[in-house]
Amino acid sequence: MKKFPFFRQLDQMDCGPTCLKMIAKHYGKNYSVEYLRTKSHITRNGVSFLGLSQAAESIGIKTLSVNIDFQKLKDDAPLPCIAHWKQKHFVVVYKTDNRYIYVANPSIGLLKYRHDKFQEGWLQNSDKASAGPVLILKPNKEFYDNEGAPEKKMWEEGKFLWHYIRPHKKILYQLLLGLIAATLILLIFPFTTQAIVDYGIGSKSLSFIYIILLGQLMLFISQSAIETVRSWLLLHLSARINISIISDFLAKIMKLPVSFFESKMTGDLLQRIEDNQRIENFLSSTTLNVLFSMVTLVIFGSILATYDGKIFFIFLVATIVYISWVVLFVKKRAILDYQRHDEAAANRSGILQLINGITEIKLNNSQLRRRWEWETIQMRLYKVLMKGLSLGQIQSNGANFINQLKNIIIIIVAAENVVQGRITLGSMMAIQYIIGQLNAPINSLITFFQSAQDARLSIKRLAEIHNELSEEDELAQNGVTVAPQPGNIKLVNASFRYGGATRWILNNINLEIPQGKVTAIVGASGSGKTTLLKLILKLYKITQGEIRVADENILAINTDQWRGQCGVVMQDGFIFSDTVARNITESASDEPLDKERLKDAVEISNLSTLIESLPNGYTTNLGYNGVSMSGGEKQRMLIARAVYKNPSYLFLDEATSSLDANNEKEILGKLSQFYKGKTVLIIAHRLSTVKNADQIVVMSKGSIVECGTHEQLVATKGHYFTLIKNQLELGN
Repeated sequence: MKKFPFFRQLDQMDCGPTCLKMIAKHYGKNYSVEYLRTKSHITRNGVSFLGLSQAAESIGIKTLSVNIDFQKLKDDAPLPCIAHWKQKHFVVVYKTDNRYIYVANPSIGLLKYRHDKFQEGWLQNSDKASAGPVLILKPNKEFYDNEGAPEKKMWEEGKFLWHYIRPHKKILYQLLLGLIAATLILLIFPFTTQAIVDYGIGSKSLSFIYIILLGQLMLFISQSAIETVRSWLLLHLSARINISIISDFLAKIMKLPVSFFESKMTGDLLQRIEDNQRIENFLSSTTLNVLFSMVTLVIFGSILATYDGKIFFIFLVATIVYISWVVLFVKKRAILDYQRHDEAAANRSGILQLINGITEIKLNNSQLRRRWEWETIQMRLYKVLMKGLSLGQIQSNGANFINQLKNIIIIIVAAENVVQGRITLGSMMAIQYIIGQLNAPINSLITFFQSAQDARLSIKRLAEIHNELSEEDELAQNGVTVAPQPGNIKLVNASFRYGGATRWILNNINLEIPQGKVTAIVGASGSGKTTLLKLILKLYKITQGEIRVADENILAINTDQWRGQCGVVMQDGFIFSDTVARNITESASDEPLDKERLKDAVEISNLSTLIESLPNGYTTNLGYNGVSMSGGEKQRMLIARAVYKNPSYLFLDEATSSLDANNEKEILGKLSQFYKGKTVLIIAHRLSTVKNADQIVVMSKGSIVECGTHEQLVATKGHYFTLIKNQLELGN
């Protein structure tokens, strides 16, 4: 049976699409993870069996999601199939026998589990059920007729890296020159060692010995000087490449649509930063070091062969055995590293839970329960660390034994040659020096191949980001872009759903938001109010229908210019770790501070008293590294930010929900003056926020069910009346 194709997942939540990629490859078709990810409607919470089934069906693979018992899985289930692992992961079961279940785990590799161990992972948290979930897959004719959607070749994925290296060719040439010079200096040392022993000591000439030793000292000083310059050049090169790569990476992700971030875990994005640093390190220091090692191996290996072919052969065979021994443990160490990482992550989460949940723990007297939970994690982590230590000791002791045995055999052979007069004592000393110089490059090469695997995975992850369509790219696809003009906002048969999901979040919305008027949207939580706002702000792309601003399709309007005319307060708005003034003036980062506008924004949002009470006033730092703020204070800061922008369009999403009654009344009164001449859209639950709007829109389950003024909607006693009757105390 041919080896089952394995691919490693790029993101934490990519296990499902990656499993599907492996199965498609098993049947002879190449599909990129990006393509399958889109078809499976993945979110930051991962993907479901339904999403995987839809993706598989879209490429011509029939699917059946079933719960089957272990015996049927082992004996009867069509393989390969996808199994749900530990209630949080997907793996491919590709082979079974009477002892093992063979699994392709996209986060680790190809594994085999004893039957009992497999059932522990597959049936975990299933109330000791005898059946577990699997997705059966079988390709049909359509699958074989499709051409597939293969991934880019590695050189295509990595080609964007070349322009970071190209500007520094001069430094690379200097480093290469230093490499050659350092190697040539090293090349002289075995001959000077031989000369000291054979000629200096042999002829009892102290003056000759002193001259050779002085020469060695000068060579050592020269080598040290070259290494110092090489280190500075390498640092200079590394810093420049690192800054360029990460700067371009940040510039790229800032141009990506919000939908991209909503499908990624924060950890995945942070991993990309580490990937940049890993690639920079691989491109600069690791690659140059391995180049140095290869040159050293070739030159000193050639010299060793000229001294004694038999000794060179012994060294070559021992080196092959040494490398084979080390490589033998790579897969096992990778599996243990994954398990250690998994348990370490659980340990960190447990500690954070203890710290953040200490109040609830004390109130519920659950100290013992939570402590035992943490101790259980510690025991699992301890077992993994013990396995890792044991494996590391076996690998290290075996490698040291092979290395020492090689050295002993070479010494014996060299000593025999000296005794029999085939080589001199000086030659033997030179051989010992050469063997010592050859050991380090071998270890360096082994490390290089491991780093190359990591770098390859990092390049794939980064290539995925650089291949993503930015908002600018999407605009270019739509043709000519225009600047936004003042006018009504009109939604025509507008519908929206996430990815290719079946449930519509917004369904056939027809709405006109008049210029210069205040429109309010109300409705129960989950009715689609915030989603509608995000469509207007071009944070999401409409699925069906269209949105028009001043009778221009919003897709044709320049995104940055459109958002530049919009002041927005989102219900999950963010306060930066920066000063009060810079937080309020976020929209004018490149402009001089307008003190009058800042003063007006602070006055309208009732922040004057708060800012005066802060230790450094407007220059007080907020956020993670500064003064913490209450929910109401954050909302006032966000309102001030929107007001400072002085926009043509103002969008407020639950902007006053955390304010006390007095603050809300004062701020709404001041905002009513600020609204004049502006197109305003308010999303809120409170009657006090929406009752004075020129138009009130009522939404339910993604559709508009009512529209009118406060008085009109109260009189009809429909959805709006039901929503606010308790606030109005109208009873029946």
